[in-house]
Amino acid sequence: MIPLDLSLAEVPGLPAHAARLLGKEGIATVADVVWHLPFRHEDRRQMQALAFQAGPLPSCHHVLVTKTGNKFFGGRSGVFEAVVRHATGLLGQQLTLKWWNMPFMSRVFAEGQELIVYGVIKDSKGRLSMSHPEYEIVKGGADDDAEQIHTGRITPIYRLKGAMTQKALRVAAWHVCRALPESFAEDLLPKPSAEGEFAGLTRSLALREVHFPSSMEKLEQARRYLALEEFYGYQLRVARRKRRVIESGGRAQKGTGELLRDFFNELPFQLTPAQQRCLDEIHGDMASGAPMNRLLHGDVGSGKTVVAFAAMLRAVESGRQAVLMAPTQILAEQHARSARQWLEPLGLRVALRTGQTRPTGHTGQTEIVIGTHALLHDAELMHNTGIVVIDEQHKFGVAQRARLIRKGDTPDVLVMTATPIPRTLTLTIYGDLEVSTIDQKPRDGVKIVTKVRPKTKLKDAAKFLREQIEEGRQGYIVYALIDESEKLEAGAATKGHEEWSKLLAPCEVGLLHGRMSAEEKADVMKRFRAGKLDALVSTTVIEVGIDVPNATVMFIHDAGRFGLAQLHQLRGRIGRGAHTSYCVLFVDDKDDENRQRLAIMEETSDGFQIAEEDLRRRGPGDVLGHAQSGQAPLLFGELLADTRLVRLARQLAEKTLDEDPHLRRPALAAFREEPVAEKEQGMMQ
Repeated sequence: MIPLDLSLAEVPGLPAHAARLLGKEGIATVADVVWHLPFRHEDRRQMQALAFQAGPLPSCHHVLVTKTGNKFFGGRSGVFEAVVRHATGLLGQQLTLKWWNMPFMSRVFAEGQELIVYGVIKDSKGRLSMSHPEYEIVKGGADDDAEQIHTGRITPIYRLKGAMTQKALRVAAWHVCRALPESFAEDLLPKPSAEGEFAGLTRSLALREVHFPSSMEKLEQARRYLALEEFYGYQLRVARRKRRVIESGGRAQKGTGELLRDFFNELPFQLTPAQQRCLDEIHGDMASGAPMNRLLHGDVGSGKTVVAFAAMLRAVESGRQAVLMAPTQILAEQHARSARQWLEPLGLRVALRTGQTRPTGHTGQTEIVIGTHALLHDAELMHNTGIVVIDEQHKFGVAQRARLIRKGDTPDVLVMTATPIPRTLTLTIYGDLEVSTIDQKPRDGVKIVTKVRPKTKLKDAAKFLREQIEEGRQGYIVYALIDESEKLEAGAATKGHEEWSKLLAPCEVGLLHGRMSAEEKADVMKRFRAGKLDALVSTTVIEVGIDVPNATVMFIHDAGRFGLAQLHQLRGRIGRGAHTSYCVLFVDDKDDENRQRLAIMEETSDGFQIAEEDLRRRGPGDVLGHAQSGQAPLLFGELLADTRLVRLARQLAEKTLDEDPHLRRPALAAFREEPVAEKEQGMMQ
């Protein structure tokens, strides 16, 4: 039994040279090795016993060394060769194992040794060879370990960095796993979870199977067990956070209904059934007396803002203030324009607070406050707050959300996102929130035509955009980067602005990116909105909230660098007026992989379908990073696609909190308080 903080140099049986090599790359303790998980496995159990055969795939052979020697080609270059034949099977057939520029291999091999070798066999004029194979000495010599670690088994393949080698890491993992106790002092998962699918498993046994599986079935079972353990930890946090909100107490906000009636009478449209259903859910929460903590999500153009304003009016009717926080100044200003258009005629005062603007007048008398994260630093502005609406929630961290809420008097909280979220992720990321989904759009008549095209078609694209401009329309040209990068093969907005200014001359082309000052960005958007700019070259700063009905064209360069959900968000900036709109996704000419991946963008405009496909293809990525959860990204995040596993984790977390609300069980000590990363997280960019 060895502790997780034990130095690798002290692990029984682990060769000193392997410990030194890994230590140089930051793998210094038992825990470092245990959690450096394989990213894939190779099944090297099946020995090819009858004959050597050239082919594109690696194969595994039990061989006998018949001859060894170095060959030099002048200077210090050369090759070490070991001629082998099958230990069983065809005695006359030979295979030459080759190690280039590694003459020291002559001290490793000797005639008469038995090896297990694994590699690709090539045929050169009838001579079969295998270059730099993985090998293990079965008998007749000394090696890192007498047991089979690298071959003749389901073999782990690790991600490497620096001077690491698969062999050193594998040997370290083998000795560490062999020395692990049958079970840690106390496993995180409660005992009942080990029944059925996970019968008999502990964290220790699961880790052994993940590194050195006894079968593919056991490997999958172990991965699912460790994933369940991770999901359980996340669910403990979100479930506990949800209970704390409920326990904090709130105030019922029922309102008189007068402002809402006047608001709906002035709107030039009616709410869709989906909007009305979501608003009823929100108003029900607000009237309950328990603090509302709800997520409102829907596709681009589904009408979340009007629902949010209706929720804010209920708070104002109840004699309290309503606050809306947006992630960027551009979006905050847009919300403020809409609020002044729709709400000021009702006799309400609207204040805007960003990093560049301060509200005027007595802010304590302002019913509607809209701003960016600058609201977090304004101690005087928020007064008797009844509801806080947080737009594009994923742009903020948990810490920022909590800090804004604490500034009010236990206000109701409504967080919004225009990114349709698969059900599995709502359970995990927003597990502390109730969820309302606007699953229909009020506008069905505006068509967006989407095409994937090679970069070589830019001149044709420029001609098409010019034609649209001549008809009075405008367009966006989106780049992944601000400046050119030597590391990333992606176009840059600054250079793109120069190119498109020439391609579209004498049309006016603007530039917008995140490094510009707030005044510069506001001025560019004002000119584009007023029609003084015909086209706008931009980074993804336009991804959310930009509403220019006259913009009908969007070109996205290096579209393969974006996720499907983000592309859908960007595409949502067009099709907001009365004219057919066009989105062109540019990829490298020979990038067949991304052409296939992006094909769904041509086929559908359903954001929920696209989000599910994005999750299936890419996994959740860093969507569960510390910004959203206060924890590190998941090691088994791809298993989030398994909704049943996430639900099981939630059930276990709820059961734990029912039985042990203060988390007194020692294994749960880390979950008694919110993590430091969440408490001290700085402002997100």
